[in-house]
Amino acid sequence: MKNLQKGPLILSGNAHSSLANEISKYIGQTLTKAEVFKFNNDNTFVRILENVRERDVFIIQPTSFPVNDNIMELLIMIDAAKRASAGRITAVMPYFSYARTDKKDQPRVPITGRLIADLITTAGADRVMLMDLHAGQVQGFFSSTVDELTALPILARYFFDKKLDNIVVVSPDTGGTKRARDFASKLRAPLAIIEKRRIGNKDTVESLNIIGSVEGMTAIVFDDEINTGSTMISAGEILIKNGAKQVYISATHGIFPNDSLNKLLDSNDIKEIVVTNTLPIEHKHDKLTILSISELIGEAIKRINRGDSVGALFM
Repeated sequence: MKNLQKGPLILSGNAHSSLANEISKYIGQTLTKAEVFKFNNDNTFVRILENVRERDVFIIQPTSFPVNDNIMELLIMIDAAKRASAGRITAVMPYFSYARTDKKDQPRVPITGRLIADLITTAGADRVMLMDLHAGQVQGFFSSTVDELTALPILARYFFDKKLDNIVVVSPDTGGTKRARDFASKLRAPLAIIEKRRIGNKDTVESLNIIGSVEGMTAIVFDDEINTGSTMISAGEILIKNGAKQVYISATHGIFPNDSLNKLLDSNDIKEIVVTNTLPIEHKHDKLTILSISELIGEAIKRINRGDSVGALFM
């Protein structure tokens, strides 16, 4: 008999311990004690220090930098919980790396997103909780149950409360049109799209055009993630050139490798960067706003544990 009714147990790897602590605080408990570290030979060691037998275990581990280390850490934590006779194991991955590698778009390349999904299932995860996947079809890579959450209401509420005038939501490319349209619907704002066109055979040269009107408007460029930021910087430049009054950029995931965040912050065309804490971001700046997803994930965990609807959170 599974003791799921006793409430969830929250475990955390080293990828984002501050988020795990926030989630546990929302649920009203402390993190389940565990040792998770590397030996001198670079091997990862995990030991769960509390009884998890037949309990409902949730492992918080976004696959942030260093990506491969954190994936391996997650797999070992799942295996440890499984061998400790956990009743049900849910891998909570607010950010799922390799989601962009979702198909064979060249000869002799892997579908790494599917490989990682197989590894997580094989390790022993009964469920997976994800957030705002780059490609929705990644859900189908898992043979275990998947709950995909979205931070769209959190981000929309932030901009709605700012009471900005004359808003237009902008998709930074045609591929993100549906995502931006959903965001625009939340804000009851029109949609514009930045269209990229290659010139000749040189991949480095682009022609940027805007589909829709932005003149005299407050533009919010919206996407699922911000990586190097080059697309967002280019978007800010073309929007200001086309008469936008000011430009905000927003996404669920702020990856910001190397010095990319500083380049975004240095852009005179961008007024504010708004992301969530699906990934750990240590940088602090007046132009950077980080919204917490801890209550959303915490509520989803409580609903899964009780057997209630998760989808009802977004209705």
